[in-house]
Amino acid sequence: MDVLQLARWQFGITTVYHFLMVPLTIGLSVLVAGMQTAWVATGNERYYRMTKFWGKLLLVNFAMGVVTGLVQEFQFGMNWSAYSRFVGDVFGAPLAMEGLVAFFVESTFLGLWIFGWDRLPKKAHLACAWAFSLASVASAYFILAANSWMQHPVGVRLVDGRPRMDSIWAVLTNNTALAAIPHTVAGAFSVSAAFLVGVAGWHLWRRRDAHHDVWRASLRLGAWTGLVAFAVLAVTGDAQGKLMFEQQPMKMASAEALCRTEQPASFSIVAVGDVAKQDCEDVKTFNVPALLSFLAHGDFSTRVDGVEDLIGQYQARYGSNYPDDPDLGALAGKPIDYTPSLPVTYWGFRAMIGLGAVSAGIGALALWLTRRGRIPDSKWFPRLVLLGIAAPFAGNSAGWIFTEMGRQPFVVAPNPSGVDGVWMFTARAVSRLSTGEVWTSLIALSTVYLILGAVELFLMRKYVRGGVDGVLPPRKPGHDNETDTLAFAY
Repeated sequence: MDVLQLARWQFGITTVYHFLMVPLTIGLSVLVAGMQTAWVATGNERYYRMTKFWGKLLLVNFAMGVVTGLVQEFQFGMNWSAYSRFVGDVFGAPLAMEGLVAFFVESTFLGLWIFGWDRLPKKAHLACAWAFSLASVASAYFILAANSWMQHPVGVRLVDGRPRMDSIWAVLTNNTALAAIPHTVAGAFSVSAAFLVGVAGWHLWRRRDAHHDVWRASLRLGAWTGLVAFAVLAVTGDAQGKLMFEQQPMKMASAEALCRTEQPASFSIVAVGDVAKQDCEDVKTFNVPALLSFLAHGDFSTRVDGVEDLIGQYQARYGSNYPDDPDLGALAGKPIDYTPSLPVTYWGFRAMIGLGAVSAGIGALALWLTRRGRIPDSKWFPRLVLLGIAAPFAGNSAGWIFTEMGRQPFVVAPNPSGVDGVWMFTARAVSRLSTGEVWTSLIALSTVYLILGAVELFLMRKYVRGGVDGVLPPRKPGHDNETDTLAFAY
């Protein structure tokens, strides 16, 4: 593999790995703050025990997310320095805002929450929980605003061949960002919901401790959260699809492996055969007539351009060949391939939707099986809910892979109605490094990430198996009842 391919693999591995932690942190932090609010408002000790248990798992995941997130900042200078020079005047603002929110607001109030259990008044301590949980959502907002600018550059003018930001407000209110943010946050709640259902369902099935009320309440909270999150994902996903039709038509066509233009365009549920071939229309099966036209434009008659027609349009606007520039390496002067990997985009799009539906379905089943105080006793139940934890994690990853790979060969996709020239080929964005240098960093980071992953799994397993008793404060000498233990918190 050449430097470009290695750099893309490295960024992909580190980004997808980091994003495994991010949605769980975002969703779980808000849910934990809600649990603590219920405890403060009602005085019900069940909500205190829920807060302590799920809060411990949140802290383990948060720490791992911080460690892996720092590497993302280094990537821009390591393998993508040309990209950083091109977008630095725009990217700097939202990334600085995210840094201030994440490392000052979020970390400060998280620290107060961790160490303030027996030092702060209840309501002040609760305010800290909400401060760091909402700060995690705000942090995601700024990152998504930066990423959305790469998908749809706005609020800039071209000066000496580089974009200069002239409106931070336009960047932060980019319609691409406004659609992506609720969709991503809903995906985060889907992940945390499945986590609650899986862990609580396993504990509820075991019936080995006295905290059945904690596990039942947690399972049902997770299941309802997952159903609401899936509904929001469907609505916001529809909005994103319509924007994609306008802003990145090649991504829309590649998501369907739509090789030829159709009017109206049908939606392919599943394909049999190799969708990478140019005759991909011949292998599609189980189509829904005119549905793709509706997803693209809100009616059943809109024309949707296929890959073959779009290639000509892209060539006419952005060129048929890469510039004959030594910085482009082996691609200098070569034809530009404007078609993303159709198998990745086609199946990634379906994995994102399908796994989200599976997660919501497991939540609905868990609600039914635990109705009216029931406790499932079938051996397949714990296996199902534990396996269900993986579904939204994998769905989130598939969605991001589709989003990022669908805009190739651009690292900054052109805005069809924006300023001409504000776009960048991925081949131009990579640093001038040797393959040996990139291989070294790729192997080193992958090895470290494997070790960190093993550590997180060990800690998560330890605290999950320990249950509520494993995270409660130590009892006062001479006191054995649970009420005294709970009172020790303040």
